[in-house]
Amino acid sequence: MQELNRSQKSRFSIRAFKVIADALLLRGYFNPVGASGQKLVEALSILSPEIYGVMNDPQRVELSGLVYIMDRLPKGMEECTRYTFSAAEGLQEGFEIIMPLKRRRNSYRVNEKEMCFEITRGRSEIYDILTHITFLGIEMEKIRKRGYDEKGKTQEWVQLEKIVTKQQKIEYLDQEIWNLSKIVGATFEETKKAYQRLEESGRAHNNGLFHIIYSLGKIAWEAKQNPEEGHLVIFTPSLEEMMGKHLYAEAWATNIKKILHKKKLIERPLHIISSNLHSIRNLLSCYAVGKSKGKDVFETVKLVKGQEDALNRHALKHGMIDYKDTSKSHIDCQIIDTTKIDFDNLHPDIKINEEYVKKTKPVLLVMDYAFGEQAFEVMDELLKPFEGQKLNVSSISVMGKAGILPGEKGDIMLPVAHIFEGDTDTYSFKNQLQIDDFSSDINVYRGPMITVLGTSLQNRDVLGYFLESSWKAIGLEMEGGHYQKAIQSAMIRQHIKGNVALNYAYYASDNPLQSGQTLASGGMGDSGIRPTYTISNVMLKKILNKGK
Repeated sequence: MQELNRSQKSRFSIRAFKVIADALLLRGYFNPVGASGQKLVEALSILSPEIYGVMNDPQRVELSGLVYIMDRLPKGMEECTRYTFSAAEGLQEGFEIIMPLKRRRNSYRVNEKEMCFEITRGRSEIYDILTHITFLGIEMEKIRKRGYDEKGKTQEWVQLEKIVTKQQKIEYLDQEIWNLSKIVGATFEETKKAYQRLEESGRAHNNGLFHIIYSLGKIAWEAKQNPEEGHLVIFTPSLEEMMGKHLYAEAWATNIKKILHKKKLIERPLHIISSNLHSIRNLLSCYAVGKSKGKDVFETVKLVKGQEDALNRHALKHGMIDYKDTSKSHIDCQIIDTTKIDFDNLHPDIKINEEYVKKTKPVLLVMDYAFGEQAFEVMDELLKPFEGQKLNVSSISVMGKAGILPGEKGDIMLPVAHIFEGDTDTYSFKNQLQIDDFSSDINVYRGPMITVLGTSLQNRDVLGYFLESSWKAIGLEMEGGHYQKAIQSAMIRQHIKGNVALNYAYYASDNPLQSGQTLASGGMGDSGIRPTYTISNVMLKKILNKGK
């Protein structure tokens, strides 16, 4: 029998993780350290995601990966042994909402040992959390083995316990970090960097590295002594009932269309833009607020950084309607009547044909990022007719951040097709954006892109295969294929015209094939301003500069 190569094994492990997760959802519960949980561990270990670095090294705790997931899990997660996944059940009436730093999802600490995740964004959200839980299980077992030996607690663990339980104050931080580094099997430098990254996130979002390591090791030790008190994942009946029904997406889309109808905008040409909620607004308002002359648009944007209230006031005065989501889809929106744009105070770098805008009266619908499979649900519902009336959709633009394969952080990718990772679904389309639309001083790549199951569910072998094989893929992201699936479905059902203009562009937030450039290495900071606003400006030009 022919042995599978690394790429094939990795692709099978991604598929296995998804199939096992779907089966466990139907079952309703599982033990992360039991037989079912170990199947997820096995799949993740075979995959060995780049974002989880040394996860498969039994002697070293993967600190960068740990910081990455703690930014995306609710505060106190490391203290819990029960993880409940539920639909929206009104928990906010009795419990405090805990919002992770870098994920828009409601979580609730329902008791000392149980964390409840409110799932309103589809299966991608479940896969995301399960991946993190599986990774946590692997790391906490390493911590237990290094913090406890056959005699009980190690000397290093006793010292850590004194610090965490406040029996002893931290007088010399570097000494305590050195002690912690011996527990986690990392260098002093690696441990200090992880400590500092969590401190920068703020104690409102996490309990700090000392507390996290101690809690994970303590729980793993207690579970070893009393297996019946170990971890358990539960999927509630309410969650099972709502899966695949678009309940939250339908409510979200209906709210948007009601606003368009109420404001008498529903019959006007609609340009849908999936992006962050600052770039389009800032491009239209930064010059008036910043009062800068002689500076390019990127410097002007930096100048108004932190002036949210002033930017909002100007935008609201000049045609923007701010919609805060109430459907639990966690996708806020801005509706912009372009006829009310402050044309006299636009930055000279923003090219808009005022005559065209006044004549055709386009409306911009800027929607915040969806998450994975949720992109299909919200776009599918948004493009449906409202009370029998079709929306006059003229263009759909998708701007986001993605991992790049042939380039570096800050480069731009223009997809011409989306390939779903793990199956044979592909969606090709005509992207109106061309390399020539962008300045020559920024690297732009054009080609197919991979729509992945999750940020944690890919590795070097899989990505190398997509880059180097005949696919010649340029990057990876989580929503593009889902958006395109909904758009083509809407065209087939004649909910929208078949010639709706499509504008897709991504800027590279990471390169998972390059050491030190994975998502776990941290954000882009101000270096993300140029590619973000370059793409946003080009999209505005495509939409509102017709005839020039």
